[in-house]
Amino acid sequence: MSIDNFDNSRIAASLANRINDRADAVEIADEIVTMCQEINDALSPIIGRRGVDALYKRSLHLATPTYPWLAMARDGAQEFMDPAKLKSTLAAQSSADAAAGGGALLQTFQDLLASLVGPSLTERLLHPVWNNS
Repeated sequence: MSIDNFDNSRIAASLANRINDRADAVEIADEIVTMCQEINDALSPIIGRRGVDALYKRSLHLATPTYPWLAMARDGAQEFMDPAKLKSTLAAQSSADAAAGGGALLQTFQDLLASLVGPSLTERLLHPVWNNS
């Protein structure tokens, strides 16, 4: 499986399983932050907390041109991923924007990880996150 053919629908399906159609931006933010924390828990023992943080910050940077408001999640952020800052940034958006921006952040993170370790290992590492609904 090449990175270009990596299954991008897994994140959308995971979000759809976790968030109902009537969820507000706060509920969406809660679920996306939970997913980020699950990613951190899954990857920290393997690449370290700083490794996860580097991928997270790079993902925010790459998703910001499409969703400029995501820059607020990294402005003044501490050394490591700041779930409270991400949650407040997502919760301040409309439900649709929070879901789209959060989904883009997760997708970018997955794509970056896949570019480093390959799609197969990425799938194995993140499988528990995407299937935890």
